[in-house]
Amino acid sequence: MVGDEPVGMTVGSFTAVSLEPPLVSMCIINSSATWPRLRTGGALGISVLGEDQAVAGQRLAARTGDRFDGVPWEAAPSGAVFVKGAVARLDCALHSELPAGDHLIALLTIRTAEHDPGARPLIFHRRTFRALAPDALDAAARESALAGALPDTP
Repeated sequence: MVGDEPVGMTVGSFTAVSLEPPLVSMCIINSSATWPRLRTGGALGISVLGEDQAVAGQRLAARTGDRFDGVPWEAAPSGAVFVKGAVARLDCALHSELPAGDHLIALLTIRTAEHDPGARPLIFHRRTFRALAPDALDAAARESALAGALPDTP
């Protein structure tokens, strides 16, 4: 929240960085007019959208207009803003920023986190929002389980 107004944007790159301390990163284009407003709020909410929330992702990526028009949201007591129905929510604070060419990398400290373990995330790939194929998640889980069960070979 900035004042009484929700402020948000869609980022193209979001990555887990560290468990101790709990850090995530996101990359933001240097020309962003939204980031200077967000970074001063003290609390940053990260919403990992669900596969049925492509419209919210598109609206939050808009360059003009009210990004939250038609997007159900809620504010945490900290002031972090979250999209309702997101598969994961991270209440964060800005840890540091690093220049990276035409972007900056924002490192965020996770203060609280919650998720819906049965929900499927929305993916942005080849300039469009997509859902993971149900079999892809199941196959990845099987592959991971098999990899852990196989002995190391020289």
